[in-house]
Amino acid sequence: MVYFSTQADEDLTNILIGLATWEKHLLEWTHVADYVNDIVEYCYSLDIVSSHNKAIYKNHTQDGEFVCLYKRNANTSWYIIYNQKGSDIFIEKITNNHLTSS
Repeated sequence: MVYFSTQADEDLTNILIGLATWEKHLLEWTHVADYVNDIVEYCYSLDIVSSHNKAIYKNHTQDGEFVCLYKRNANTSWYIIYNQKGSDIFIEKITNNHLTSS
């Protein structure tokens, strides 16, 4: 089963607000909602993957042991940072490649 931390819930809310108010490209509300829902659906699939990638970036390892990359488009990838206990996945943080540094 997949669980979302309070921080991960806040991250999703911030992604939603950020996309809805993005001045560079005006997006329709349905597109914004679908975008965030796609990230959530991707997260819910993490409990069925057979191998998990260890987090390596410092700003990822402080939040979780594992990371999964959700590549949305050519410019933006989302890092889902999580911990695992048995078959349960605990999503701790969601950030993008624009905010990740080694």
